[in-house]
Amino acid sequence: MPIYDYRCGGCHRRISLWFRTFAAADAARCPHCGSQDLTRLITRFAVARSEERRLEDLASPEALGALDSDDPRAVARWAREMGREFGDELGDDYDELIDRMEAGELPDDEPDAEAADEPGAEPLD
Repeated sequence: MPIYDYRCGGCHRRISLWFRTFAAADAARCPHCGSQDLTRLITRFAVARSEERRLEDLASPEALGALDSDDPRAVARWAREMGREFGDELGDDYDELIDRMEAGELPDDEPDAEAADEPGAEPLD
């Protein structure tokens, strides 16, 4: 029971059609204009990867080879890709930090005032 994507030559719409058999796809028609002038498109697909494999891919020499750690924009692109891989697990401030880095700002090197108030935190000079 295949599903095929087509571009209709009559109305120029992209359509997806489901067929009960592979042979039925030979008689495909556009549901909008009835045209048989359909061009089959390559359909996107997804490959399931484990969390371990995703981490390996992000840390691979190919992924890190072009990364300029002195360029906040390059680091932000890599970090945004990492964020896409892990979803919302990175916290609420993550997107704000990435936006600032994409604007060319470097993250603050100094601890913030709230962190200094935490038990065990070293005093600020």
